[in-house]
Amino acid sequence: MNTPLPPADELALIDRELGQLDARRLYLLARRDWLLRQPAPLVWGAPAAAAAPGRPEEASAPGAQNLLLTLGAVLLAVAALAFTLVSWGSLGIGGRSAVLAVVTAAALVTPAPLLRRGLRSTAESVAAVGLLLMVLDAYALFAVAMPAADADAAAAYAAGAAAVLAAAWAGYGRALPALRIPLPAALLTAQLPLPLAALAADAGPAELGWALLATAALDLALAASAPARWPARAAWVPAAALGAGALLIGLSESAVAATAAEAVAPAALLAAVAALGVAAAWRIPGAWPAATAGGLAAVAALGGTARPEVAPGWAVVTHLALALPLLAAVRVTALPEPVRLGLARAGAGIAGLAALWGCAAAVVALAARLRVLDEVWAATTPPAGIPLAQPGVAAPVALLLAAGAARWLSRTLPGRPEPAAAAVVALGWGGLFTAPLPLGLPVAAVLAAQLAVTAAAGLLALRSPDRPTAIAAGAVALLGAGNVSLAALDGRAATFAVLGLLGAGCAAGAAYGPAPRWARSGAAALAVGYATALVVALSALTDLAAPWWALPVLAVPAAVTAAGPRLGAQRLAAEAAAGAAGLLALALALALACGDAPVLALALALAGVVCAGSAVRAERRALGWAAWGLFVAAAWVRLASAGVAAAEAYTLPVTLPALAVGFLRRRRDPAASSWTAYGPGLAATLLPSLAAVWSDPYWPRPLLLGVAALGVTLAGAHRRLRAPLLLGGGTLAAVALHELAPYVVQVVDALPRWLPPALAGLLLLAVGATYEKRLRDARRLRSALGRLR
Repeated sequence: MNTPLPPADELALIDRELGQLDARRLYLLARRDWLLRQPAPLVWGAPAAAAAPGRPEEASAPGAQNLLLTLGAVLLAVAALAFTLVSWGSLGIGGRSAVLAVVTAAALVTPAPLLRRGLRSTAESVAAVGLLLMVLDAYALFAVAMPAADADAAAAYAAGAAAVLAAAWAGYGRALPALRIPLPAALLTAQLPLPLAALAADAGPAELGWALLATAALDLALAASAPARWPARAAWVPAAALGAGALLIGLSESAVAATAAEAVAPAALLAAVAALGVAAAWRIPGAWPAATAGGLAAVAALGGTARPEVAPGWAVVTHLALALPLLAAVRVTALPEPVRLGLARAGAGIAGLAALWGCAAAVVALAARLRVLDEVWAATTPPAGIPLAQPGVAAPVALLLAAGAARWLSRTLPGRPEPAAAAVVALGWGGLFTAPLPLGLPVAAVLAAQLAVTAAAGLLALRSPDRPTAIAAGAVALLGAGNVSLAALDGRAATFAVLGLLGAGCAAGAAYGPAPRWARSGAAALAVGYATALVVALSALTDLAAPWWALPVLAVPAAVTAAGPRLGAQRLAAEAAAGAAGLLALALALALACGDAPVLALALALAGVVCAGSAVRAERRALGWAAWGLFVAAAWVRLASAGVAAAEAYTLPVTLPALAVGFLRRRRDPAASSWTAYGPGLAATLLPSLAAVWSDPYWPRPLLLGVAALGVTLAGAHRRLRAPLLLGGGTLAAVALHELAPYVVQVVDALPRWLPPALAGLLLLAVGATYEKRLRDARRLRSALGRLR
């Protein structure tokens, strides 16, 4: 056959059309089956009468049938309960037995002929009633034979009755396999005999755990040996629930054991749980959670006997050491895959819990160093440093063992090893960093060891080719540097030594060429930060008041500014850190000034000089505005400290030359912005005078300022200059508002209280009605301002 399509395209087209035909055929067969099950007869060759239009079918026939059968079964069950519990006493022993026996037998026999006639739903309902009647028979027998039984006897009878009912229902279900209720009912009832028997015997928690475990073992045996489609295959569900109950009982009993002898019985139960879990994972495909539970139980069984004899911290280490061999199961190919995965995950889970415990203990120990901030350079740190609270050496040992486990997993398991490698770095650093604390070493030795660990982490961040590992190393190096710096604040010599070494190390890291850019930038920022901290510490050695410390601190951003392009790619990070140092200097001068305003003015002026020095470079022109603001602030702080009342006497001599310089700048460069040319000069007088107006009760200053602002506004409008127009107009509006404010207040007090909200509502309605026009006007105003220079 010759076709215009290539063979591959034609084959795809044929497969697609065959799939559509199969889908259509399945739909038609399903529709035909539904039509044949309708109660109305169908005439072959002609469609049945359609339903009345506008009245859709609200329930299908099978759904209605099942609902009726369910309601019927429920009503029969209620009637049986009422008969047994209420009307039982009106009959003699013979009548009672005869009635229940006849009704039960009829309910159990009836499903067979119903199934032969194809009435499966009806048979299910009648069978359910029969099973309930069997429970009522058991209760009736107990009420007649043991009317005065105590709680233990009742529990023992319930255990025996549950076993008999489970066996009877299982046999009934096997005899009538078409019924879906008997076998699940037998499976659920079979969970009761052993636990009820344990309760009847006044068993303790351990004996109850054994009963649960034995029942779970029977369930697993049934699930493993049952045919694939037999409902008993679901026996693993109650087996898992009962096994979990036995595991929890064993763990709780092991945890409260006071001696090794008392821990033997829970250990035996946990060992049995472990064996059952591994056996279940061995026989049932995909049952790796059973092996995981088994691994956890095995570790708890072995570690539980040692726990009462060791300290709490070493108990965690013991369990971790017992769990580590489970990780090797992942490489034992002789074991089934569910067993290997389950045991390895159990070991990993225990290692993770131990790591979390170790991290929590380390955090508590390291956070205790915050107490140094209560009194810096007090030299009150104990010789051994800040000790770990309770775990002692066990916490770093647990962290190091967990790091080793994570390292082994990262090299063994397939897939991406980066997260495990990052965990190795974090856990290893935590163990090594906290190890010197509880050993009783001198403070210098503790700090030296922690500095070495921090330096190693920083070097790894600079040299590791694996990005997650490098990031983790950089994070722990930053954390370690901060904690060591905090601890060093307890002594002067330690402060200078630690800050100097860390600053030098960060500077070396920033200069290390092969390191990634982010690591070098972070090291540069830290170097600037440690230089600032060192300057603050040196300033604290002097007899100067704290506000004077701001002056040497400003030397750090000045040095960074002078270095400039020589910093290379780390320039931005270093300048950002220098900016933070500048803010710290201003905060020292401002927050701690205590009335020493000249020092604040000097600090502001020096900060302005640093910003002006940075603004010399083209890419840092924006800092010129910061320099201008700092200079103005410095001048005004100095004037305020001198008690100056007439600010204009100092601002006008600055404004006139500034405007002259701006005029010359505009003549040489017509494209220069009016903000650059005239903005600083105008603001130097208008803004301080405007601030003085609001506290001036007299009229000359507002009048003169208003006239000057009006002149500036008119000049800006005439020359189409944005800066004079906006600065003059804004100042004029503010002066007018200041002059009208008392009268506005009087008018508002005279108005009724309801009038302002009403006027505001009318204004909003008007604005909303002309919203589009207002937007158009706003755009025109913006365009007009944009055309100004």
